[in-house]
Amino acid sequence: MEEIFKSGFITIIGRPNVGKSTFMNRVIGQKIAIMSDKPQTTRNKIQGVLTEPDAQYIFIDTPGIHKPKHKLGDFMVKVAENTLNEVDAVIFMINAEEGYGRGDQFILERLANVRNPVFLVINKIDQVHPDELLPLIDQYKDKYEFEEIIPISALEGNNVDHLLKVLKQHLPEGPQYYPEDQITDHPERFVISELIREKALQLTREEIPHSIAVVIDNIEEREKSGNVFIQATIVTERKSQKGIIIGKQGSMLKEIGQRARQDIEALLGTKIFLELWVKVQKDWRNRQTQLNEYGFRSDEY
Repeated sequence: MEEIFKSGFITIIGRPNVGKSTFMNRVIGQKIAIMSDKPQTTRNKIQGVLTEPDAQYIFIDTPGIHKPKHKLGDFMVKVAENTLNEVDAVIFMINAEEGYGRGDQFILERLANVRNPVFLVINKIDQVHPDELLPLIDQYKDKYEFEEIIPISALEGNNVDHLLKVLKQHLPEGPQYYPEDQITDHPERFVISELIREKALQLTREEIPHSIAVVIDNIEEREKSGNVFIQATIVTERKSQKGIIIGKQGSMLKEIGQRARQDIEALLGTKIFLELWVKVQKDWRNRQTQLNEYGFRSDEY
């Protein structure tokens, strides 16, 4: 008797900074989604692919749903909402430390029309006392009819395997969409730009994050050495931000480059040379031409 193979698309939705990208990286076993303690780090749908002998899970890590303040914000929320009915299951992830908030209500209203199973995943349980979980579970139970409520710690890996088993039960019978060694459907250029942006977010202060984009200008393999040469530009909105990113005598930019290079070398499995530039593009988040140029194309969604 032939074994049944299951496959399906699972979207991960939740307020900014609940640990969606940490979960994705834990499940896939390699960094494909950037992590930062700054909200709204993820801007595009990131598909992570996990293949097991009898199943393939395709995870979509959406931008955190929030009330938008500019065109880029509109784009990010539209991306997140549009994935809800295109998938086989939805993970609504919350942060155990933060509990219920207005942002969750905003999301629950958007889940009202979802026809597929929705799982409430309570993340960061390593940060709270177990006694705090039951009241939280009761509170959410009253708000929505979830398929199941599963507490996990994406960072520590607690209960993640159980969540995968439960998800597999709800996946339809289907084909293997991606080769078993493929872990994301994003081209390497995109992942490289995200790794650079992650380092810039981690190293700079509050006002930088939402106003930077990273554009990969050139990637080429040097024939003699086999090394990869990458040129990239960090785009900011203001001159003052450009100064912060460059740092005193170029120290900040150098640090961003060094940290990004380590992750990119791990991704590509080869030595790389990374050349970074910084340019100012005033108010780019509200200009559709710039959003298109930097990969945020609203006509794709």
